[in-house]
Amino acid sequence: MPEGDTIHRSANRLRTALQGQRLARFEADRTRKPWPQPGEHVEVVSARGKHLLIGFSGGLTLRTHLRMSGSWHLYRSGERWQRPVRQARVVVEVDGWAAVCFNAPVVELRRTGTADPDPIAHLGPDLTVPDADLETCAQRMAELLDPSTPTKVALLDQRVACGVGNVYASEVPFAERVHPATPVGELDAATRRRLLATANRLLVANLQGGPRTTVPGGLAVYGRRGKPCRRCGTPVQSGRLGEQARSTYWCPRCQPEQAAA
Repeated sequence: MPEGDTIHRSANRLRTALQGQRLARFEADRTRKPWPQPGEHVEVVSARGKHLLIGFSGGLTLRTHLRMSGSWHLYRSGERWQRPVRQARVVVEVDGWAAVCFNAPVVELRRTGTADPDPIAHLGPDLTVPDADLETCAQRMAELLDPSTPTKVALLDQRVACGVGNVYASEVPFAERVHPATPVGELDAATRRRLLATANRLLVANLQGGPRTTVPGGLAVYGRRGKPCRRCGTPVQSGRLGEQARSTYWCPRCQPEQAAA
């Protein structure tokens, strides 16, 4: 599943081409009509955590969530697509550009001001923005989660703070020397806030593109099972954690398990 930094980078690319432009074509065959109509304008392209939002002047907002399979591509008009047409879930075309979303499992159109529940209203503050509200995040972590919730699972809970995915949910505990299975109830308030601040710092640092980097050389622990810890040289360990059994990585020396349940 893409991390919040990936979604924000996609939004930045699409914004440059689409925002303020007159809509020439819109297709989203798996959504119910009405659709945005040619002649409307793309008013805003934004991201909230892992959700990418495109607002149109006619009052509709497109929301996509890519999960494990989706991706946004941007093409010059007439340029050959890199994936089959049958995989396209959304096409937003303006003069000179076509933005195509492939294989996204969540594609939704919502009208501004509708009485329907807002599908992103539950999200906590977005950690992919420089001025993220860390105090609110820390408060939500204390109030919304059971004290037995593992630290790694808490970081993935988008109600607490949105934007963290599975990579950062391993990298952040390493940075703060916390075992990923440590229950959040065993962490003091200062440690919780440091975890959130580190997640914010790493996400923002990776918004500009290029290989994702959390330490000099790349990633500290994620995907590095059996390789030496970049801090102490101990072989990195891995396992699965939480109800969704997400792959998790840690250094047994830098993140001692005696602090974990």
